[in-house]
Amino acid sequence: MSRSPINRRTLMISAAASLCMPAVLRAAPEVARSNISGFTGQDWREHFETLGKGAIVCDTASRALHYWNADGSDYRVYPTSVPKTDELTKRGYTKIVRKKVGPSWTPTPSQMERFPDWRPVAGGAPDNPLGTHALYFDWPAYLIHGTQDTRKIGRRSSDGCIGLYNAKVEELFAITPIGTQVRLI
Repeated sequence: MSRSPINRRTLMISAAASLCMPAVLRAAPEVARSNISGFTGQDWREHFETLGKGAIVCDTASRALHYWNADGSDYRVYPTSVPKTDELTKRGYTKIVRKKVGPSWTPTPSQMERFPDWRPVAGGAPDNPLGTHALYFDWPAYLIHGTQDTRKIGRRSSDGCIGLYNAKVEELFAITPIGTQVRLI
């Protein structure tokens, strides 16, 4: 029976690796689920008494938007961007009161305080932060909109709005009537 001799170098490498490993594991960042297979399904009955004209639940924890049509036969889930902080996150019940193709964007007063060089962007501009389509809530300055910056989807990256890929907000825009009830959780 032959044994491999343990030399000093092997022993030192093994010791260093065992000392470093727990620190590396503790320092590992929490991995956020960012793909659709990681989203938890929702049941509209947990949020609304009836479907009415349709229903949307924006889940800021899983960074997903859940949509149901008026008769419940169409349920869709979209990955979203969500507000950067809890202070920027408005939660509760609202509804879709207006829809706009090619929305223009104007910085809010709080954004102008933080970023005085920001200027309004015309609808349809390639650098428009609202993307190609917007669905407005009855809360001022809060909406569901597209984004040109696809890196934002799946992250905490907005100043309060719910962002979707442009192709997905176009799809949602087409199927969502004015008056659709919305809940942000």
